[in-house]
Amino acid sequence: VTSPCKILKCNSEFWAATSGSHHLGTEEAPEFCTALRAYAHCTRRTARTCRGDLAYHSAVHGIDDLMVQHNCSKDGPTSQPRLRTLPPGDSQERSDSPEICHYEKSFHKHSAAPNYTHCGLFGDPHLRTFTDTFQTCKVQGAWPLIDNNYLNVQVTNTPVLPGSTATATSKLTIIFKSFQECVDQKVYQAEMDELPAAFADGSKNGGDKHGANSLKITEKVSGQHIEIQAKYIGTTIVVRQVGRYLTFAVRMPEEVVNAVEDRDSQGLYLCLRGCPLNQQIDFQTIRSAQATEGRARRKGPSMPAPPEAFTYETATAKCREKLPVEDLYFQSCVFDLLTTGDVNFMLAAYYAFEDVKMLHSNKDKLHLYERTQNLAPGNMAPSGTAPTLWVALLCLSQCWLWLL
Repeated sequence: VTSPCKILKCNSEFWAATSGSHHLGTEEAPEFCTALRAYAHCTRRTARTCRGDLAYHSAVHGIDDLMVQHNCSKDGPTSQPRLRTLPPGDSQERSDSPEICHYEKSFHKHSAAPNYTHCGLFGDPHLRTFTDTFQTCKVQGAWPLIDNNYLNVQVTNTPVLPGSTATATSKLTIIFKSFQECVDQKVYQAEMDELPAAFADGSKNGGDKHGANSLKITEKVSGQHIEIQAKYIGTTIVVRQVGRYLTFAVRMPEEVVNAVEDRDSQGLYLCLRGCPLNQQIDFQTIRSAQATEGRARRKGPSMPAPPEAFTYETATAKCREKLPVEDLYFQSCVFDLLTTGDVNFMLAAYYAFEDVKMLHSNKDKLHLYERTQNLAPGNMAPSGTAPTLWVALLCLSQCWLWLL
């Protein structure tokens, strides 16, 4: 369900109207004030539905501060003129940023290069952890994806269809914690149909500190694909909206991944620990119980049908268009088409693998061919085990179709 609070839309509109405005001369201050009043008007319109939203309260306080700084009157026009953007080649990077604000540069030449890891979440949802474990999970509601000393990532998963156990990511919140002289605390929020190209306070970098540009947001495709570079912790985050739902992918040094106060007593952290056993879809159990569960579900109340019915053969053919290698991304694609009927889940699997190719440091581990829950971290089962999973996938999919 989409949140009625539209503060992200207000933030995005203000940033679009004032892009590059901190470089403008005083003669354009009235236009900045006009955009600021429009921003304030937008927040007032959504005030009733945003009472408990931290991003909303941050925006309201930020507007008041900017009004004072720029001597803006609260009365006046509220149209949103598009202000001048930075001229080509005008970089905001500071060449004198502290070395500590660039993770890779902070390593001495004689030190070993950092090891990078990858985590991704997409589709129904499917999780690839930092140890290359691949799981399909239920995890309905809000769950912590990353929780370490530098940032927190939380996802909210909602049912794809009424009454269905199939879920997908509808909201994402990323909190970058304040770090030395590099960045102020920044919050990024995205949800269905709103993928902003700015932080919740309307900024696109780490704030007013000396190394602020070691944290930056870049919009790759408007409303569909953003990338966040956090150079001070050597981290790259990719967020996409595919269809109605969100995908998440991250590249992060092992040192940052494991930077937690007390790893043994820490709670859930899906990218590191994986989904709880009671939230995982166990193909082996489903396969053995398929006959009895299938009959029971067929006798149950009927549920709304998916928007498009895929058979095993048509789902396989559709997924092969984008994913020619029959690995777990391909199998996840087939699984999602059978359980949701939404072709956008094929694109989610495709883009998830494209992000792996860009972010994973070990090119020999791009493809996974079997669930790795019971294997040593980072190991993969031989590809010959894949047909067993195919049978289990089909059994599970058919059970879910009967339920639907």
